[in-house]
Amino acid sequence: MVKKMFIETERLILREWTLNDVADQVEGLGNFETAKNLVVPFPYTAKNSVEYIAQHLKNTADNYAFAAQLKEDGKVIGGTNLHIFVDKNSGGIWINENYTGKGFGTELWIARAKFAFETLNLSELHNGFLEFNNRSKHMQEKVGYKIVGKSSMFCPALNRDVVEILTKLTKSDFYEALKSSAKLKAIYDKINIIENADD
Repeated sequence: MVKKMFIETERLILREWTLNDVADQVEGLGNFETAKNLVVPFPYTAKNSVEYIAQHLKNTADNYAFAAQLKEDGKVIGGTNLHIFVDKNSGGIWINENYTGKGFGTELWIARAKFAFETLNLSELHNGFLEFNNRSKHMQEKVGYKIVGKSSMFCPALNRDVVEILTKLTKSDFYEALKSSAKLKAIYDKINIIENADD
């Protein structure tokens, strides 16, 4: 039986999406500065959000999607997902532009990696960032990701093909990054992964 997962960081609760999150998701993904770094419909509308959330109301053994909700006031300020295939996995994170520069992205990357390596027992994570997204590049490298190649994809917000830099994080590289940074280790130590039996 698939279990319902909650991930708690110092400032966030990561939990399954609900239709009550539509307005917050549209606010975040409807911002051009966020959408230009992702492959999401643009403009991102309430219809897009309802369709996405309806498909991700419950996590499955090969597809996890979490809303990132502030403990302080319950607002959803971002999200993270993880798609698991036979020989690879994919996904990433996003943060509402109004909440960037406050360390939430780092909390999300570390929480995602801890969940993948310690709960799902994956050996590596595959991600990427668009070539102009220096913020994502910095966050990924900080937690141990290494660049492994390039690809091309269509970005709806920019309405053109863009270069994606492909990255990979191994379990050993992640723990090495934690070992070399007291700040990252402190974030990691405050993350709790809670598993409840699904209804």
